[in-house]
Amino acid sequence: MIDSLGIPRDTLAAIILYARAWDAQTGTGASVDSSNATDDGVSSILAGGRSNPVGHELRSEIESLSEDEQAALVALVWIGRGDFDAEDWEEAKATARDRATGPTSRYLMEMPLLGDYLEEGAAALGFDLADEEADILYGDEPAEPGDDEA
Repeated sequence: MIDSLGIPRDTLAAIILYARAWDAQTGTGASVDSSNATDDGVSSILAGGRSNPVGHELRSEIESLSEDEQAALVALVWIGRGDFDAEDWEEAKATARDRATGPTSRYLMEMPLLGDYLEEGAAALGFDLADEEADILYGDEPAEPGDDEA
């Protein structure tokens, strides 16, 4: 197990959640034959095009990372899908840095199951991000009745 992923855990958890939402997208922004003008505004949320808000958020999160953090993100994906073993973490990061030729966000967002690979890579390295994901999704737990601070 390693001491640090090199990416803040809450940032990685957010990227995983955005990636899962991105993975769930239907299509690439092309209109659907059964679509109608009333539904087009709602169905655009499910479209995978550049104007998609989920894609925009995922791309922004990835692009906000430093080059080293982006290399770590790619290395996590590669470990998650079995291209490298967890013991090869440093080699995977070095390879990701060496092979970077274009935007990391484009490379990762074209990859099916991105969210799963990231989470599996983190788990292989001994990191459980369930608490961070729950914090993002649900925020603080509601106070129990009688827990009022007076």
